[in-house]
Amino acid sequence: MDLRKKLIVKPGSSLKLKDIDASFHGNYKSKEDAIKDLEKNRNSMGELQQKLYGEKKHALLIVLQGIDAAGKDGVCWHVMQSMNPQGTFVKGFKQPTEIEKRHDFLWRIHPFTPGLGQVIVFNRSHYEDVLVVRVHDLVPKEVWSKRYELINDFEKMLSANNVTILKFFLYITPEEQLKRFRKRLDDPSRQWKISDADYKERAFWDEYTAAYEDMLNKCSTEQAPWYVIPSNHKWFRNVAISQIIADTLTDMHLQLPAPTVDIEEIRKLYHKAKQDKE
Repeated sequence: MDLRKKLIVKPGSSLKLKDIDASFHGNYKSKEDAIKDLEKNRNSMGELQQKLYGEKKHALLIVLQGIDAAGKDGVCWHVMQSMNPQGTFVKGFKQPTEIEKRHDFLWRIHPFTPGLGQVIVFNRSHYEDVLVVRVHDLVPKEVWSKRYELINDFEKMLSANNVTILKFFLYITPEEQLKRFRKRLDDPSRQWKISDADYKERAFWDEYTAAYEDMLNKCSTEQAPWYVIPSNHKWFRNVAISQIIADTLTDMHLQLPAPTVDIEEIRKLYHKAKQDKE
């Protein structure tokens, strides 16, 4: 199954999240059924990222959004692990600082976009400024409603500079979120993730749903598409995202650069150094 075609939000869509099955798992029957493909995808990602880093003609920006406990951190741990940290970075965007508030909402984002040869993962992103800002009335509607077009222009500019953009919305149900909150309570190794804000935000589920739908419908473009990733099954979330990333990198036709030195001359120097040592 081509998950890029299956899960993409087509530009100009009028998607409703209620029409999407958050427990969808494609042709896979179980986690065990999917693990081989996940490993294959991660291996491909690692090999292709090395070429991306060496070639320095392309960059990749991965955007992760989703309600609390949807699995943004999990994707960073379980999907991105195959990529060399020398050329891969994760940046999270939380509440803006007082200095950041004095600038336009994209001011704090732009310095962390990827340079050629880099892969950058945004764990939350510039889309917070049409999500939490909207839901909690932090700025007037006349302000945040104009940001969709500004975001599209920003991403179009990045794309024009050889930055490929993949945006993943991790979609879970309220029931699944509560199950994950329970696991955090019961597992001491996860309790550090607990925040009372998680439960306060659940009260705004419908408001967030409306904000997510507008985000997806207004900002899925040819140069920066959104993918809705059914994430009730963590293992499917991981294999789906890894497949989309691997396929996208493959389509770049990446090549390691040619040597910048005369290999035969360097070979002579090597043999001379080896003889001198002996």
